[in-house]
Amino acid sequence: MELLIITGLSGAGKSHAARYLEDFGYYTVDNIPAKMIYSLAGFCAGSGARFDRVALVSDIRAGSEDFPSIPQSIERLRLMGVRCRMLFLSAERDTIVRRYKETRRTHPLQREGESIEEAAAREEALLCPLRERADFVIDTTRMPASKLSSELFSLFGDKTKGRPLTVNVCSFGYKHGLPQEADLVFDVRFMPNPFYLSELRDLTGVDAPVRDYVFSFAQTTAFLDKLEELFRFLLPRYSEEGKTTLFVAIGCTGGRHRSVAIAHELAERIARIGYPTSENHRDMTRRDYTHS
Repeated sequence: MELLIITGLSGAGKSHAARYLEDFGYYTVDNIPAKMIYSLAGFCAGSGARFDRVALVSDIRAGSEDFPSIPQSIERLRLMGVRCRMLFLSAERDTIVRRYKETRRTHPLQREGESIEEAAAREEALLCPLRERADFVIDTTRMPASKLSSELFSLFGDKTKGRPLTVNVCSFGYKHGLPQEADLVFDVRFMPNPFYLSELRDLTGVDAPVRDYVFSFAQTTAFLDKLEELFRFLLPRYSEEGKTTLFVAIGCTGGRHRSVAIAHELAERIARIGYPTSENHRDMTRRDYTHS
């Protein structure tokens, strides 16, 4: 039997992690008191193959006084022959605060008159010894859901069953900032800019006149040919490593013309290679564009 104990900071994504692990074939139980871990794991271990992969979420919601018992439970289970590991999910404090404010939830340790930040700071101190004992630590501060799923699959997924790699291709404008979730970023500002042609300025990269202009230059096709060759090499390697989502960002100055045309063509080429592909254009509809 394989047992994974999931713990960590409130708001760091433990419940999301449990749902992803359930997708990977784990039997999951959320919000279990620390003192019940040993007895529940013992029950699962004695139930045969039905519960051969189990993930238990135990965190501050069940009370802070029981947390010292988690390492002892792990050691006892290992002596029983259970493959027992601990995953600790963390995030920067300002991210934790922002997530609680967005959901309008109360932090489990928040006292009357106390701020979320104060409660989060106390939790960090309480769980520091547990983090130091963890087998795996994942910081979800800048990690979208797709990346958390991919990271968990690379650590705990069954690679023999495989999961298709999905490629998300996004255009953006550098003047509006890099997409934080991007795995790979390509800069196409070296290409001639349709912005300087009055008849193209108010169009976008999905409009035929802009696409025709961008692809009228030999360097554009040469760039995409080389990019396609690169992805034919990279994508199978990412799949072999268990990555399930790859975020590719194509940037120009404003994110309205060149990056849109290139992202669209790249998405079509990747789809023809045989990978599920999505496409979106983050800044295409912004009206405060210049030199895009």
